[in-house]
Amino acid sequence: MSDRATEAQHKSNNFQALLDYRINAGDEALKKRFEATAVNGEFLSETQQHQLLDVCENTVREEMLMEVRESRFFSLVTGDLVQFSGEKHLPLFLRFVNQQNVLREEFLDFVVFDGDEASLVEKLEAQLTERWGLSMEDCRGQAHKATGTSTIKMKAVATLLMEKYPLAFNMPCSHMALNIHLANSLPYPNVQVVMETMRRIGAFFRIPFTQAELHVAISTHFQKNEEKAAALMLACGAGWTEQHSVFDLLLDLFLPLLLCMDRVWENADGKFADSVAADAYSIAEILADFEIIVTVVILKNVLTFTRAFGRNLQRETLDVFFAANSLTAVLHSLNEVNDNIDVYHEFWFEEAVSLASVMEIPVKLPRLFLRKQRGADVDEIQVESYFQEYVTVPVLRGIMQEVEDMFSENNIKALKCLSLVPAVMGQMKFNTTEENYADVYRNDLPNPDTLPAELHCWRIKWKHRGKEVRLPTTIHETLQLPDVKFFPNVDSFLKVLSTFPVLKLEENTSDTASERLQVYLGNVAPALRNKSLAMLRVNTHVKHDLDVMVDKYCRLYPEDEDATDATEEDAEVKA
Repeated sequence: MSDRATEAQHKSNNFQALLDYRINAGDEALKKRFEATAVNGEFLSETQQHQLLDVCENTVREEMLMEVRESRFFSLVTGDLVQFSGEKHLPLFLRFVNQQNVLREEFLDFVVFDGDEASLVEKLEAQLTERWGLSMEDCRGQAHKATGTSTIKMKAVATLLMEKYPLAFNMPCSHMALNIHLANSLPYPNVQVVMETMRRIGAFFRIPFTQAELHVAISTHFQKNEEKAAALMLACGAGWTEQHSVFDLLLDLFLPLLLCMDRVWENADGKFADSVAADAYSIAEILADFEIIVTVVILKNVLTFTRAFGRNLQRETLDVFFAANSLTAVLHSLNEVNDNIDVYHEFWFEEAVSLASVMEIPVKLPRLFLRKQRGADVDEIQVESYFQEYVTVPVLRGIMQEVEDMFSENNIKALKCLSLVPAVMGQMKFNTTEENYADVYRNDLPNPDTLPAELHCWRIKWKHRGKEVRLPTTIHETLQLPDVKFFPNVDSFLKVLSTFPVLKLEENTSDTASERLQVYLGNVAPALRNKSLAMLRVNTHVKHDLDVMVDKYCRLYPEDEDATDATEEDAEVKA
């Protein structure tokens, strides 16, 4: 049956939002039909709308899942938490190589983010296996782009999944700079405050006119050094709070940033809304705290040792391969700092004190620490010693542990198998030993016993190629070669490696599923968000058959004949 819509319902309805989206996208036929329809025209009931959206959503999802099942191997990627109807939900993405040998990363669904780590693992497994018909035994990687308090929970989830499925290697996500990931992973309140403030700053400078205020502040502060000012304006463009070198840039911008926040807060010309001015005041108060300054300085200096390593992980295949081989040097550097922590901390603390003095921020112990020390002789507690014990040492050792966890021996062995890519093989003078690392994937190969001989032929093929033959530089290029099918083990091996979440998506991908989801969330107010609409909006590129959707809807929700007859009888009586 149909219901009548009030004007308020007409404006706020989810189905109305979908119609508006199609009209705004240029659907002229729908626009003309809609303009000729009365405001209180007939529409589907809320229940019917949800049923219709469910059918559309499940049909689109099934199209993608058929490709995943055909490919067999996949990796699980989760995103930042999303609010729907007051509940937190975890977005789920899958990476896989389709039948055209193209790497895909698709958004498939949300999972309610509640309960403890074990229950969340059970939900993820149920979603993947019982609902989607996949096998977790075929999962070859996982990455969790978590922030805030959810980071700790997702680390535990990753650990539990690896205990059950050892080949589901936990890796950093290619969508997030490694240094950002490492800082997010630290459970210390002061570090979490810094990271949340960085996210707030990033959102703040997406507000109209705020970026211009920052440029004015930079010009004012560096008026005697125009070259420095120009470089900083260029560096703090869109997304600067998500870069590998964000903490270096933040320290360079500290004074101009505070000046900018003060100008916005004062709001002399009334350019900004009260909420924006209040946000500027809050950010400035957080930054103008000595504990925060020390934390940023320590993060900057410790993460200097992982910056080049992290950048290489997000570059070309050859860079990733050499990054995997450089991990030992990275850990060696971090261990050297740990062994000489007194000396390093002294230099880093002086840097923090110098910055604080320029901004006239008092060098003191944190207020919360002082409150807990009531009755103790706080005068005997040295400020420098406190920050060494409670900031420098925990941050350094936390980063070291996270690097070791994210790049375990098996993870590094897997990344070293990127030498199967001909350009990497050529860079190594065709002196590679992938078979030494291949045992872990033995069951994934069609003919594992012939792998050594096949790899030998693979190397010979490229070593003795003609001069006019170019070496493929990526997994994607290699998989597109017509004769790769004559090397079935290599073909399978490359497809497994390609799904690793740490590897960047192909450059010809104009936008990612993660980016499309963020666009939807940014364009729709939290109160109006709908999970089904989000899924359909992100996956408009997926081919679907409307006839199939209609047929499925009719089969699942046949009209209630009795209700129809009753409606017709009522109409006759009224007549």
